[in-house]
Amino acid sequence: MISKTIGDILDEIAEKYPDNDALVYVDRNLRLSYAEFKKKCDELAKGLIALGIRKSDHVAVWAYNVPEWVLLQFALAKIGAVLVTVNTYYKSHELEYLLKQSDSTTIFLVDKFKDADYIKTIYTVVPELQNSEPGKLESKKLPSLKNVVFIGKEKHPGMFTFDEILEMANEISDKKLQERQKSLDPHDVINMQYTSGTTGFPKGVMLTHYNIVNNAYYIGENLGFTDKDRLCIPVPFYHCFGCVMSTLLCVIRGATMVPIEIFDPLKVLQAVEKEKCTALHGVPTMFIAELQHPEFDKFDLSSLRTGIMAGAPCPIEVMKKVMTKMHMKEITICYGLTEASPVITQTKRDDPIDKRVETVGKTLPYVEAKIIDPETGEDLPPNTPGELVARGYNIMKGYYKMPEATEKTIRDGWLHTKDLATVDEDGYFRILGRVDDMIIRGGENIYPREIEEFLYKHEKIKDVAVVGVPSEKYGEEVFAFIQLKEGVTATEDEIKEFCKDKIARYKIPKYIKFIDKFPMTGSGKIQKFKLREMAKKELGIIEVKNK
Repeated sequence: MISKTIGDILDEIAEKYPDNDALVYVDRNLRLSYAEFKKKCDELAKGLIALGIRKSDHVAVWAYNVPEWVLLQFALAKIGAVLVTVNTYYKSHELEYLLKQSDSTTIFLVDKFKDADYIKTIYTVVPELQNSEPGKLESKKLPSLKNVVFIGKEKHPGMFTFDEILEMANEISDKKLQERQKSLDPHDVINMQYTSGTTGFPKGVMLTHYNIVNNAYYIGENLGFTDKDRLCIPVPFYHCFGCVMSTLLCVIRGATMVPIEIFDPLKVLQAVEKEKCTALHGVPTMFIAELQHPEFDKFDLSSLRTGIMAGAPCPIEVMKKVMTKMHMKEITICYGLTEASPVITQTKRDDPIDKRVETVGKTLPYVEAKIIDPETGEDLPPNTPGELVARGYNIMKGYYKMPEATEKTIRDGWLHTKDLATVDEDGYFRILGRVDDMIIRGGENIYPREIEEFLYKHEKIKDVAVVGVPSEKYGEEVFAFIQLKEGVTATEDEIKEFCKDKIARYKIPKYIKFIDKFPMTGSGKIQKFKLREMAKKELGIIEVKNK
């Protein structure tokens, strides 16, 4: 096992492979060697210290895959500040909750992402920012938040620019940075990623250097990763898929990161060909989009060897095409969750294709997993469906400021995933679905309770229940059943407009049905399985394949 901090690992790799490409952005004509990358991370780390960021402070990053995101990931690790990753799709309601719950002292943000205006949103959430001096924010709602930093050249009221933070580096000596770095422990929390649970309220998953370094290392072992590999990264950095299984995995090996800022199948194909990438990560929908691109046949992808498909089950025909047409004969599948840093199981490069598609592989080294009866907690025999539980070096320290939720999730050292699964006699796991009602839309986890809690705020809504319905394109879509208060009327568009800019677009119900009463159990609980059947009937869905 590796017992080193991320900062120390970066220093060692930069010394060992100074001339290797570390970070390459094809669109930006940006290419940093490991020596240059380390230097930039050190400069930023000193700027962060000058800004007043202390060890264990929480720093939020709200941006798509820009170069500054990667620099922040490693600079924050060097000074022992906790990187709080923010979903790029978040709107005002979700951002305010995250900043408040995480006690973030600082947020770095870009100007916009797709239909979301981040500058407008931050001023909505923190109106005091407009009239604040940079670094001296006083917010009633967010008392911890002091600094807002814009990743860009433009000046905005109350905000620093990224370049101003870099200029502050001159105030801090190399010795001061080294002292800070030496004071860190591999078991310190260094990443905090927000995930929802059955309560529907996002929880900050606290991950240490030790958690994610070792997880990234053993994922790399299964991929056969070396300093000669070049990984194209179209998955978002704010997910563990991006910042652990991609960027950190590369740095541990001295391999090259080739990020795509916002997923575009054509840009992926161009980057793979131009940079002769040996590996490519993605969720199944990304690989499908790449394979189906009208210009696919124009690109030479013969440099590809391996990569990871994760985030959703992979259709066998897609896997075969990726292995043949994209030359990724050694592609693997990973399974896990944020609370496990994130990978619990992974297929091997030389596993037979049926094992690589029908299963999620075996546990990583030094990780244990088993199937239990969710009701009794007793171990179940092979090929019997039950809840998958896991333990090992990769299990989170807990949920930030949520001890009760932590105790419910980690019991006797075992992480309860709430995933239904089986394991065969050879140790291969198969995922069958969720013990609870989570919706997975295009690789994004959606928790019905969170949407329900939000919709309850609408003055016309008396009760609401959210379920997932099958979708050919995204796997699942959100269907909301709404019971209105007496004597009022509402339209689907009215409800959707209420959600707009307050919750992420992918969480806004695609389907809405107004209902007079819900099917209930004897104890007064809504029978969601009946609602799912009603939704499928409403949409004319007759046969549904298992997720």
